[in-house]
Amino acid sequence: MQVEMLYGQDTLSVEIPDKNLVSVLETATSVPLKDDSGAVRDAISQPISAASLAEISKGRNSACIVISDITRPVPNQVILPPILETLKQAGIPQDNVTILIATGIHRPNEGEELEELVGREIMNSYRIVNHFSQKPQTHTYLGETQKGTPVYIDSTYMEADLKIITGLIEPHLMAGYSGGRKAVCPGLASVETMKIMHGPELMEHPNSAVGILDDNPFHIEATEIALMAGVDFCLNVAIDKQRHITGVFAGDLVESHLTGARFVEKLAKATIPAPVDGVIVSSAGYPLDSTFYQAIKGLLTAVEIVKPGGTIMLVAACSEGIGSKPFTDLLFKTDDLTAFVKGLYNPANFVIDQWQLEELAKVARKADILFYTDGIPYQQRSKLFVQPLTNPQEGIDEILTRYGEDAQIVAIPEGPYVLAKLENTFD
Repeated sequence: MQVEMLYGQDTLSVEIPDKNLVSVLETATSVPLKDDSGAVRDAISQPISAASLAEISKGRNSACIVISDITRPVPNQVILPPILETLKQAGIPQDNVTILIATGIHRPNEGEELEELVGREIMNSYRIVNHFSQKPQTHTYLGETQKGTPVYIDSTYMEADLKIITGLIEPHLMAGYSGGRKAVCPGLASVETMKIMHGPELMEHPNSAVGILDDNPFHIEATEIALMAGVDFCLNVAIDKQRHITGVFAGDLVESHLTGARFVEKLAKATIPAPVDGVIVSSAGYPLDSTFYQAIKGLLTAVEIVKPGGTIMLVAACSEGIGSKPFTDLLFKTDDLTAFVKGLYNPANFVIDQWQLEELAKVARKADILFYTDGIPYQQRSKLFVQPLTNPQEGIDEILTRYGEDAQIVAIPEGPYVLAKLENTFD
């Protein structure tokens, strides 16, 4: 059977013998909203467990609207206009409205990327700023969480009279589901806060995993931090594989996000009866597969359903290469992933972006990794703790050679948008 994997701005075909293909795991078919803008307006006027945005905005002098960065396909050009219109009608001066890009520890989004994020009209009409996690002077200290995490949050956000966060809800490799509180932490948190949030104590916890919110220490800590910072209104969306909006969830930070996560779970979960020998997975195409750093999320999608000692084959365009310089340097100087993970418990070894290599190590502990991309030079791919492929079909042939003519293979064309689970482990 020929399977089309999401890859960059297009798809990439792989041919898997019918007798070996156990399943193609995809998100459930959903009906896109007929009127996106109308749905957003309805959501902000009739929110979940909160007063309407119009009511909340009354008497406010300034507002900060948080949006995701370029690595998330959030339809900002749909969700921002109704929000901005509501603020204008509430009497908040346009010059007092700031759109803040929650970059987390990623690079800023400027120029053409900024226009892609919000559209030319909004870009030219509103003050838009990027969060910079490594500039301590741009953060406000809020104290410590109950667990002792120091909380430093972007001062632009903290100084606003009205705080609004937006985002996309999808399965997330450590937070269970993205969206909601993640707009504040890690979105607006300083690197000092993220040293703990992305430290081994949280990252190595078994409940810091995709599809899990209950007793997930990352989710619990991030929610506490967001509540410390204050969120007056939260608006998240769910999307389908064509990036059409399928649901809008607005209102109270906790309740609206939980409602959205439950909605996404029903669409995203896909199960198989037992682990398989090989899994072919994408990282959901652009923008999620723009770098190897981001593409690692695709590997985490497959890790639960592959047998110990099995093989995961990742396809990702990586049009921007490996990732940030700190992440790339760390990869190139690391020889042993086991030793690397042990070293994480020493704060003196902290390096920006180390957590994504830690996630790669989780996968490598369980399965071999094959990797196809045309965005990273072949000679560099061997430094990524993967077996590089010259073409996708080479990976299929390798799996069949390793596990024989009866090898069982699963394909996940949409990568991280799918919540891949075993039937007997999914609640």
